[in-house]
Amino acid sequence: MAIQRMDNVAVVVDDLEAAVAFFTDLGMEVEGRGEIEGSVPDGMLGLDGVHTAIAMLRTPDGHGKLELTRFHTPAAVTVGPPDPPPHTLGLHRVMFAVDDLDDTVARLRRHGAELIGEVVRYENAYRLCQLRGPSGILVALAEPIGRPFRPGKLTST
Repeated sequence: MAIQRMDNVAVVVDDLEAAVAFFTDLGMEVEGRGEIEGSVPDGMLGLDGVHTAIAMLRTPDGHGKLELTRFHTPAAVTVGPPDPPPHTLGLHRVMFAVDDLDDTVARLRRHGAELIGEVVRYENAYRLCQLRGPSGILVALAEPIGRPFRPGKLTST
């Protein structure tokens, strides 16, 4: 049996409103919000006394979803340095295709996003960059500029 789809990526944040503002300015749409607590999240997460606020966002095409979660209890924990480098084990980043990279970076900088490295060009396919957003979330942006990407050996030019 195969999986049906990837449902969403969940990211724990310390300021839910700031994270929602960041990702809606990026172009995502709020699908729903809520508070979750009780035996279901306790059991699923293996924690006691879970109480979270969540916002579910979706991409404009409706296929990609991002769940932003703020823990009221138990308090969220930080592991490692506050802004881990891009090669840290675990969730690497969330990537979005955008139609105007420069405009998107400018809008996200108003939310405190900072470029990691620089804007680069990958062959004749994309302009790419990576930013650090709210709660240290790494967000990559890709602006298609030419021929479509074909999986294979990845080398930059």
